[in-house]
Amino acid sequence: MKTLSITKTIHEFLFGLMPEGIASFVEWVIIAAAYLAFFALAGLLLVYMERRIAAFFQLRLGPNRVGPAGLFQTIADALKLVTKELTITDKADKFLFNLAPYFVIVAALVILSVIPFSAEFQAFDINIGVFFVMAISSIGVIGVLIGGWASNNKYALIGAMRSGLQTISYELSVGLSIMTIVLLAGSLQISEIIEVQRTGGWFILQGHIPAIIAFMIFMIAGTAETNRAPFDLVEAESELGAGFHTEYSGMKFAYFFLAEFINMFIVAAIAVTIFFGGYLSPFGITESLPWMGVFWFMIKTLMIIFLMMWFRWTFPRLRVDQLLTLEWKYLLPINLFNIVFMAVIIWLGWTF
Repeated sequence: MKTLSITKTIHEFLFGLMPEGIASFVEWVIIAAAYLAFFALAGLLLVYMERRIAAFFQLRLGPNRVGPAGLFQTIADALKLVTKELTITDKADKFLFNLAPYFVIVAALVILSVIPFSAEFQAFDINIGVFFVMAISSIGVIGVLIGGWASNNKYALIGAMRSGLQTISYELSVGLSIMTIVLLAGSLQISEIIEVQRTGGWFILQGHIPAIIAFMIFMIAGTAETNRAPFDLVEAESELGAGFHTEYSGMKFAYFFLAEFINMFIVAAIAVTIFFGGYLSPFGITESLPWMGVFWFMIKTLMIIFLMMWFRWTFPRLRVDQLLTLEWKYLLPINLFNIVFMAVIIWLGWTF
């Protein structure tokens, strides 16, 4: 069943009301505002979720003072960051220092634009969507490198260099695990990948052993890409203060902080999209309302996010040599074998 995307729906409505040029501009503004609002709201909710899950694993209460069940604690923290002074060191490169947070924010927002929240709610559907996501995800690390270098702080620089090393290494495994599923789907278009799963079932079931291996590698490498524990060497508090954003304060620090949680959401959303049918109902029920697709997509994504948070509060931080050994000696060779394994299974017709 072919449905209209949110972009096309807004497009047709606005073009019926006003001239073409004005309608296009208004359309861009509406979509951008919607994604910015989602970015801020999702960041606040994920921070609260992180604190609650951390408290659960550590057998304590967590936020419980500001608002009912501590629900307004993250809002209070956000207001504090908005009102804090924006400081900068004397010998820092002011232009690059101020520019760095926007690289991280813009990269996350652009990736969000191609993720289908339902059949009707996708801002940008491109026929090379998978390659687009992989390419844009590599841009965020530029902001980390620039921020660490421009701070003129040795701890920030060490954190930035670790980030470059870690991201370049683990994006190989992320890309190969995604390409393993692309072989099964036969398409690079994200909406098409989901629609193939509508008829044949989730790819993690269709591809059985290679798909399960690809999912496990994707989750490990995706967690490393977001610089979260046990791969948080970039922000190793016991070694580097706050890592690459040691010298940042106020909203510039908040941009880096929010981007980490949005990147976690993006990794979980991509996992749901390519392995678990995206916005499709797990019971094979056709979505009668647009919001049902959004509901199933968010439920699945939050479950994957919970898994990533479980990682953080369970495993200790790796050393740098362990981090690189895991990628280059284990994950990458397994991934290369797995993609060939998937190709052979597809050739023999052994998929479910």
